[in-house]
Amino acid sequence: QVQLVESGGGLVQTGGSLRLSCATSGSTSGINGMGWYRQAPGKQRELVAVMFSGGNTNYVDSVKGRFGISRDNAKNTLNLQMNSLKPEDTAVYYCYARIDFRDYWGRGTQVTVSS
Repeated sequence: QVQLVESGGGLVQTGGSLRLSCATSGSTSGINGMGWYRQAPGKQRELVAVMFSGGNTNYVDSVKGRFGISRDNAKNTLNLQMNSLKPEDTAVYYCYARIDFRDYWGRGTQVTVSS
């Protein structure tokens, strides 16, 4: 059974940085892609960043140049470096993986950016 566990969320001031990590366990050899979604209060969940199995990445326009997604294969973790944070980045951030074309989600970690 695949499990995804996020960590690294918290409260930060505008302009600050946070690094989210997603620890993966279970059978992850058939990863098609992994990424981060976020959901702010009253809004739909949106894709923030994704890394495909070939290493290509994609970001939502609002975070381009500020966020960076990376994967540490040795530690089986997916990371999201978030810089120059803005209040509109406040949301619950979810780790996501598509493995053998099945979708898996973490429980989420709260990121709050104060103005």
